[in-house]
Amino acid sequence: MLKWWRNIEMGIISEKITQILKEADITRAIISKPSSKSSEYRKIEILAKEKASAGNDCKTCPPDRLFQISKYTEKQVFHENVKVKELPQRVEALINELSFRQMSVWTDEHEYIFLLSKKGELSFKKRALKEDEQKHLGEKNTGHNRQKNYIISEGQQVEPLYDMGIFTKEGKVVKSMYDKFRQINRFLEILDDEIDSAKLDHLNVIDFGCGKSYLTFVVYYYLTQIKGITANIIGLDLKADVIKKCNQAARKYGYDNLHFELGDINGYNAPFDVDMVITLHACDTATDYALYNAISWNAKMIFSVPCCQHELNQKIKSDDLSILTRYGIIKERFAALATDAIRGNLLEYAGYKTQLLEFVDFAHTPKNILIRAVKRPIGPKNSRDKALAEVNKLMEEFHTDQTLYNLLVKED
Repeated sequence: MLKWWRNIEMGIISEKITQILKEADITRAIISKPSSKSSEYRKIEILAKEKASAGNDCKTCPPDRLFQISKYTEKQVFHENVKVKELPQRVEALINELSFRQMSVWTDEHEYIFLLSKKGELSFKKRALKEDEQKHLGEKNTGHNRQKNYIISEGQQVEPLYDMGIFTKEGKVVKSMYDKFRQINRFLEILDDEIDSAKLDHLNVIDFGCGKSYLTFVVYYYLTQIKGITANIIGLDLKADVIKKCNQAARKYGYDNLHFELGDINGYNAPFDVDMVITLHACDTATDYALYNAISWNAKMIFSVPCCQHELNQKIKSDDLSILTRYGIIKERFAALATDAIRGNLLEYAGYKTQLLEFVDFAHTPKNILIRAVKRPIGPKNSRDKALAEVNKLMEEFHTDQTLYNLLVKED
């Protein structure tokens, strides 16, 4: 225990937090005043990721309810999520380990204040919030919920976001770039679910069709600075000038294990065992080659936002369901949805747990589909057979084939 806490009985902080949770729903907490000016962390913020589901009593909270803990240094912020039952012990551990001297905990109606004197004496008081304070706190918490506890928040020193024009020099989001800021965080949230579950300390990543690679830089920052993972990332694109500029930027930011190469998705040979494949700008059948490569490499995770799904639109026709192919706009949209449905099923057939999620791509304004596929032990043969049978039936009905099917199934 650090010197400021040597006279404090172990467990007293966690007991107080537990008692507060029994009385009400904690919405927010701030741990501040580090004991030393040289302390790495300046403050810690704790936010409830959602309110208690019944009334104002956290005794009814679901056991898996989450709180997000954000630890702020001078230039960075590090996030972790804890369950409600783990919160009291985690808060005490943070205060002890990092030697903070003040904490305020808020519920809807009260503030609980913990103060540690330089003599090591702990004081604790509870005060009722005035009506205007309750309103202000409610607006603040609503604002945090509206921001969805972004993984990258305003003020973080993420150099690519400044160069992209998303952040001002003061670290604020440029108003006209707020949609892009939200899109970046949405993509990181989709990654974050699987990164936390996988519990990996090293990742080899291939980003197909990286383009200007804004996202590639942000993913590198997220993995290495926020998650503390050692990452090797290769961005691949067909434009030589883009590759040159991206490699220069990687050196500028000191991203030593981020490299960009000139090359085609089809037939690319990875220089390492691939853990994750990202593909957001691979048009039409280029997405299929990217997915096929990922499957061939036995990649643990695949994140793909297909675009320009022209292949089926040029091929499909139906005798019994011609209503879906008669009208141009309907045919185009149906073909795009059918293409991604086929891809999803083929990934299931290949042994991936697959989800198709709504996502707004960086290069497109309409809402697109993001394919998230995570490798799992090969499931029962009958479920794989069913996934493939559904694809066969769809293609038979519309007298078509599909590139990923030809690469994956016909090869088998």
